[in-house]
Amino acid sequence: MNQTQAEKAEKTPTQDRPVLVAIDFSADAEAALIWACQYAETTKAPIQALHVVHDPGDSPGYYKRATQDVLRPLSDVAADMMAEFLERVATENPALKTVGAVEPILVTGIPESRILEIAKANNVRLIVMGSRGRTGLPHLLMGSKAERVVQLSSIPVTIVKAKTNDDK
Repeated sequence: MNQTQAEKAEKTPTQDRPVLVAIDFSADAEAALIWACQYAETTKAPIQALHVVHDPGDSPGYYKRATQDVLRPLSDVAADMMAEFLERVATENPALKTVGAVEPILVTGIPESRILEIAKANNVRLIVMGSRGRTGLPHLLMGSKAERVVQLSSIPVTIVKAKTNDDK
C-alpha cells in the first residue's frame, strides 16, 4: 500500500517535521535563519539550512571569491561558505541555542524548484526564506525566487527581510 505525502504528513508528529531555511548567504538569509531558530526554540522543530548551488546569471562567479577557489568545484566552495555563514550567525547570536544544531544541506540546480523538491522530500512543516524585495525593472527581469516558491508551494512559506538602516 502506497501512502501519499499528505497521509505521511498527517501521521508524522508536527514537532518531528523540520523547518527548511533557504540560504543564499545574504543579510536577508541571515534574518530568515535567525527567525527560524527563534521559531524552532518555541516549537522544538529541527532546522535544515538549504543552499542550492547555482551560478546565477545576474552574478556570475559568485562562488569564486578567492584566488585559491578558482579551480575548486562550486559545491566545495559553497560548503565552505555555508559553514562560515552558520558559524558567523552562531557567534553573532549566542542567545540562539538552536543555531548550533542546524543541519546544512547543499544541492545543485535551479533554486526555486530544488527548494520545493527538498521541502517535499524532507516532509518539512515550513519553508523560511529571506527576500531582497527587488522592485521595478530588476523585479520584472529577474523575478523573485521567494515569490516563485510562495506561488508554487503547498507547504507554508514565511518570508523574512533583514532590517535596513531605516528600521534600526
